[in-house]
Amino acid sequence: MTKLRSLTPRRAFLRRGGLSAAACLVGPNLFPRSLFAKGLFAEELMRTAAMTEGPFYPDRLPLDTDNDLLVINDSITPAVGEVTYLSGRVLSQAGSPVRNALVEIWQVDHHGAYIHSGSVNLDKRDQNFQGYGRFLTDGEGRYFFRTVKPVPYPGRAPHIHFAVSQGSKRLLTTQLLVNGEPLNERDGLLRRLGDDDVKKTVLTDFKPLPESKIGELTARWDIVLGMTPSDSDS
Repeated sequence: MTKLRSLTPRRAFLRRGGLSAAACLVGPNLFPRSLFAKGLFAEELMRTAAMTEGPFYPDRLPLDTDNDLLVINDSITPAVGEVTYLSGRVLSQAGSPVRNALVEIWQVDHHGAYIHSGSVNLDKRDQNFQGYGRFLTDGEGRYFFRTVKPVPYPGRAPHIHFAVSQGSKRLLTTQLLVNGEPLNERDGLLRRLGDDDVKKTVLTDFKPLPESKIGELTARWDIVLGMTPSDSDS
């Protein structure tokens, strides 16, 4: 288990200020129209489609598992890539926030390498990229990560793996893909979802962060669970 330590200014921001900053970026549209299920009750959201965990969930977790994947521990050298502020909420189908849900993400670095020991391009892996992070949702079901925009690797469109759990129970395993990415058309796992409305539940825009001078991006993605967890406001 990682030892607790006093927060550096960077980590203090991610714990206290990150979610507030993310809320300012996403605007008031918490429930995109594409999330509403057709033919069901108007107040019920379309659940986020499940997708495979894949073979590259870390076989050994990094020493640093916080929600800032760009800097490992207190290193001063950041990872290479398009810096992305990734945020959203975990919700029930009724739209209630899911509190205290553990959100995990893992993805390739700028070179297309996972931190898994069996990853392709392992010899080129960015040693400054954490590759995995986790965050416990707050009272409004919100999560927040700082990472890099995903890149493709052989056979797959760019994506970020997600897992949502409460206690020892995995509630959802899925993947987030980049809306408008040309490689999506050939991605077998995305095509397997079939219906376009179902596909939309795992797509989101990666947009320029307003006034950023270094080309940072922001991505907003709400995760809708297909069950009522024990700690939702239902």
